Amino acid sequence: MKIVALLLLITVMSAGSAAAAPPPPKKKGPNAARVSAAYDAARWYVHALSTGDRVQTGRLDFACQYRLRLTVEKKMYGFPPDEDPVYEQCWERLTRAHAAAIESKDQGMDTIWPGKDALVFFSDNLERYAPSFFVMDRLGVTPPGPGLTFELLDYELLPAALFQIKDSDVLSATATLIRMRVTYRDAITSPVTYAPGAYKFTNTVKRPRKALKAITVQWVVLTGLKRAGFAGDMAVLSLPVAAKTEPGGPIPFVTDTGGAVRDSAVWWEPADVPGLLIASVGRASHFPDLRERVALLNRVLLIDPAQPDALLLLTHDLYDILLASANSLHHVPVGERGLAMTFNEMYWNTYAQTTRMELSLGMDMGGTTAPTPADYLYRLLPAMEKLAQVNPADYVNRLRLGMAYRWNNDQLAAIGVHEALLADLTPKQHALRERTLIELAWSRIARVSWNRTFDDPSIMQAYREAEEAAKIAEDPVHKFLASYTMAYALLFTPSRDNAAILKHLTDAREAYLKISGATPASWRYLLENDNVKGVVEADPIFQSVLAAK
Repeated sequence: MKIVALLLLITVMSAGSAAAAPPPPKKKGPNAARVSAAYDAARWYVHALSTGDRVQTGRLDFACQYRLRLTVEKKMYGFPPDEDPVYEQCWERLTRAHAAAIESKDQGMDTIWPGKDALVFFSDNLERYAPSFFVMDRLGVTPPGPGLTFELLDYELLPAALFQIKDSDVLSATATLIRMRVTYRDAITSPVTYAPGAYKFTNTVKRPRKALKAITVQWVVLTGLKRAGFAGDMAVLSLPVAAKTEPGGPIPFVTDTGGAVRDSAVWWEPADVPGLLIASVGRASHFPDLRERVALLNRVLLIDPAQPDALLLLTHDLYDILLASANSLHHVPVGERGLAMTFNEMYWNTYAQTTRMELSLGMDMGGTTAPTPADYLYRLLPAMEKLAQVNPADYVNRLRLGMAYRWNNDQLAAIGVHEALLADLTPKQHALRERTLIELAWSRIARVSWNRTFDDPSIMQAYREAEEAAKIAEDPVHKFLASYTMAYALLFTPSRDNAAILKHLTDAREAYLKISGATPASWRYLLENDNVKGVVEADPIFQSVLAAK
């Protein structure tokens, strides 16, 4: 038996790992041997578990040793050989339990690096998890991250643990509580938790998350097991052999089951890894897959919600993909990229005033397997809001933020953003001023259109803003947008003037067909949205703007 124990000690200690903790200080007094053995067991167990060593984990895990003990009548004289399938069975039990903390659901645009089936996400209070969750092999080996380190802190002597072997008398083993500080080396792959104070299970809004940096974990170590016929003399309790609700449970009976120490967690902060965050944004920018880019940017923003580079890249990506998602809905080919963006913005402007389904129904609600336009919009809005706070001089972001509010049917917020932006622009900023006037007009139109308040005087204010843009517009795109917007605004006036609408649509058509990539077919589509179509197809005077050429 001594030879087996010695071999176990040599095997574990020779494995070596960056995760290994320094040996604890030597203890003196009557409990010195007990505490020293408990320290060793905790250190070896965490090392084996975090590095994926199935054999050594099985030999140090109480639940595994207990099941081995049940296979013999009186006592075991040694552990099964390394190739015995029992170790794989014990490991699978741990893996099944740990799977509860692995993100297995597709989170769409809310995905966090390293993503589905790889991210460790503690969605419950940290104190509810068994201690092994915090050092599972997913966190301790590469890839995807450089693992964890741990430091033995102190101990506490516990009352003896009690258990039975089959129908034997109640047996006991010495129990010692070992405290250990676990630190995750990589902020980009460390576990994720809800932010402190966000564990409110009745909350229906998305709760903020944070990346865990370090936590203190307590382990219950049982020693003196050979007296009960176990193969080894010491074992670490992580998962109980039987739960409280099972016959004979819990096994073993202990006064403390270990786990995370309350209020001991600390999370990664921006000052901890500023260089890593910048490098991660650069890395994300080279990912060809949108979900991978968004996942890594979401991780960066988890640590620093105000990281400007990440916000800029994320908002640009999501805005582009939101616009592009309109292509599969309108099926109108527009070859030139600049015009395609304008065309799709116009599509969402009119679509947001009518059915809105694509902008309201996310993956979870719609039961889809891929992100919807709504998923892009919902993730885009908070990122744009934060970027507007971090860099208010980014006028393009503020312009698009107002548009995104409008598409989200938040009309008053859209008007407020565009009014504030217009007030900040100087007369010399011609192009941006023209576009802001047009978008402010659309935000006012959306409010009147959606609520069907045709006697609202703000519709004429929208008309005048579009008219002002038309007077200073120089390029065909802005001329088209201004004329089309004026015509669209007049649709919602109490006494509609079809002749005036025809004039503006004629001007809009003339400017539109001068734009590179414009076609009569795509122009005709702009007249087929629900609000315009009922007017232009009901009055013969609009035949000229409906013509194919």
